[in-house]
Amino acid sequence: MSLPQPQTPGLGRIQRPSPDPTSDKDTTDTTMPTHLTAIPNPTEPDHTQTATRSAAGWEPPVSLGETRTRPEFPTHTLTGWLGEMVEAVAEATQTPPDLAGCVGLAALSTAAGGRALARPRTGWDEPVNIYTVVALPPATRKTPVFRAMTRPLQRAEAELLEKARPVIEQARLERKTAEATQEKAERQAVSKDGDEHEQAMADALDAALQAQGTEVPDEPRLIADDLTPETAASMLAQQNGRIAVLSAEGGIFAILAGRYSGTPNLDVFLKGHGGDMIRIDRKGRPSECIDNPAITLGLTVQPAIIDELSQTALFRGSGLLARFLYSLPDSRVGRRLADPPPVPEHTANVYDERLRNLVHTLNSWTDPAVLAFTAEANQVLIEMHNEIEPKLDPQRGEWAHIGDWAGKQIGQTVRLAALLHLAAHPNEPWTVPVEADTVSRARELTRYFTAHALAVFDRLGADPDLEAARTLLDWIQRTGQESFTKREAHRANRGERFRQANDLNPALALLEDHGHIAYVEPTRTGPGRPPSPRYYTHPIHRRQNPGQNGHN
Repeated sequence: MSLPQPQTPGLGRIQRPSPDPTSDKDTTDTTMPTHLTAIPNPTEPDHTQTATRSAAGWEPPVSLGETRTRPEFPTHTLTGWLGEMVEAVAEATQTPPDLAGCVGLAALSTAAGGRALARPRTGWDEPVNIYTVVALPPATRKTPVFRAMTRPLQRAEAELLEKARPVIEQARLERKTAEATQEKAERQAVSKDGDEHEQAMADALDAALQAQGTEVPDEPRLIADDLTPETAASMLAQQNGRIAVLSAEGGIFAILAGRYSGTPNLDVFLKGHGGDMIRIDRKGRPSECIDNPAITLGLTVQPAIIDELSQTALFRGSGLLARFLYSLPDSRVGRRLADPPPVPEHTANVYDERLRNLVHTLNSWTDPAVLAFTAEANQVLIEMHNEIEPKLDPQRGEWAHIGDWAGKQIGQTVRLAALLHLAAHPNEPWTVPVEADTVSRARELTRYFTAHALAVFDRLGADPDLEAARTLLDWIQRTGQESFTKREAHRANRGERFRQANDLNPALALLEDHGHIAYVEPTRTGPGRPPSPRYYTHPIHRRQNPGQNGHN
């Protein structure tokens, strides 16, 4: 990532003004020591340049880079009952609406994934399942939000199991009876001779085929815990091609990175988003084909996990990161009410009823219900295409650096529009076409996710030295440092990014180059070890509180 260059050579290095020999007053800038010397050690930042400053000794610092504006989640785009629940949960938990909004969309995807298909126009079908990830720091009440937004799915899953249990038990009994008949026929075949043996063998074969053909249905599941690629494939086969992972922890990224198996295997999750056929080969068993797999991922992670995604090159190279809808909301910690209003009972009940009803309505479909778009809705997509296509130009496009993600915007918009349509018509959504207004609201959601994706990919592709400088500057601003040594900075910021004191050198150099700090090597005033060199901070970063300034 390129940085704005300082306008004045040596920005961040202060030349102390000389005293006026005709005056009795000391006109020196007392915030800085009297001598500036260069450090000959090549492992240290370059301090050889100096610049004459104003009487105050400082010039305005240059920004370390613009921070992208990330809009708040547009809850008004959601259908009444869904939007009301999102706003109520956000208020009750004092969390950003982005969290409940993204989990709510993932909940819709869980209900509809693999059971509905969007058709904007003839020849173009799009699955309706989505992958969402929200990044928030620890202790920001992610779990209560997940619990409130996914509880209806858990109830619906229990209801599906209760309904299926008699069928499952009957099949188990039939299978057990068939296996007993098979064993009896096999014993008869062993004991017979001659023509009777041949007939007994034929009977045993028929009994074996009958036993093998008696299938016991798997217990229905909507949601699974963090899945490995292997268990995801098995779950898809068991659940007629669909499964969801809704997690407030986001440990699935570690699984996908191969942290536990050693080898990343992303194929199932790539195909599970696009609906491409998955073939499962198992030893001793026939191959299984999943024609239209539909995986839903609704995750929250800590921001550090987002930063770590760039360390697994296969994530970006395979296209996995391009499949996620990202949200990086601002935490409300420090601004939360002590006694917020709870979620209104009516709001929670309507949300519960509508979401469970959608699950039951679509669950019985073996072939996906087709959601056709009106001509006007398709026109909105055409206009959107014409708007974003120039931004994807590999040479001059504004979004060329995220072309893999931005190139999926139209498809993501179609999926979001289908989910909004399902929320608006949870009883028989296939009988009503998707309208232009629904696509327009989905388009606004896509704009929101685009702004946040740009911020995410900035983090993923950022210069690590720049990120280190931002970390150090944040510490300076939070603590109001007036000056500090490298050792003090390392002690306060020691961790994964700054393992050793010399790891701070690139960050210190950037802060110095951009005028946020100035390096000063003190003059020896007596025998013994000289004082450590100090970095003085720009006055705009200092707190006017004596208890916060000085040498910490």
